[in-house]
Amino acid sequence: MELKELQQQVTEFVRDKGWYKADSARPQVPRNLAISLCLEAAEVLEHFQWQEECDREEMALELADVLHYVLQLADVLDIDLEQAVMTKLAQNRERRW
Repeated sequence: MELKELQQQVTEFVRDKGWYKADSARPQVPRNLAISLCLEAAEVLEHFQWQEECDREEMALELADVLHYVLQLADVLDIDLEQAVMTKLAQNRERRW
């Protein structure tokens, strides 16, 4: 599945839940999405707290949550993630580490 298609699936899911409606209890605005993204990323880190290994199936689900919020935030902000990744890769290729 292409990134754009995946982003569309996430958008449809959120729309079907009614979370884009103005009176939603979970407003899908950039601020809230950024907070949710950070919280989900922290859950990824939590799997390594006090241990070196993680459960791959659980980690896959946590990473899916992170990606969900990345895709949704990009959509709400009208950011072309494919282009953004390519731009960042080009910048990093020129960067001295």
